[in-house]
Amino acid sequence: MSSRRDLSGQPAITVATLVADRGRLLCVEEMAAGTLVINQPAGHLDPGESLVDAAVRETLEETAWTVCPTHLVGVYQWVAEDGLPFLRFAFAATPVSHDPERALDRGIERALWLTPTVLRQAHARHRSPLVARTVEDFLAGRRYPLDLVAWLP
Repeated sequence: MSSRRDLSGQPAITVATLVADRGRLLCVEEMAAGTLVINQPAGHLDPGESLVDAAVRETLEETAWTVCPTHLVGVYQWVAEDGLPFLRFAFAATPVSHDPERALDRGIERALWLTPTVLRQAHARHRSPLVARTVEDFLAGRRYPLDLVAWLP
């Protein structure tokens, strides 16, 4: 048996944040494969970073909102049409502050607050089925303690 790990087919580890305020959810419009799509603030886990820290960082980079994670909503495994596998950790968070002068990540067109109804109506524009599933789980009240995703530096 080889000691080298074959990383082909290994899922990309990503985080997403579900931030609710006054009946609306924080979303982003971003360019993906030349198409303007809707997503939660989301992105890849960086080396040496905890999942919770990644969720806070990605939300700030994509929306200019600082948030405080409160719960894990769920863990989702998905394979994109191109065969790339993803493992997404979705977190509930509360908004703390907004920096309207902060530049957003490359590819992010804007941050916007959408009601669940409007977000559902825009399902054809969702970046992936993960968007709808995490929202539905969040709205259904799925909440797990943050210590379920322990960080052992």
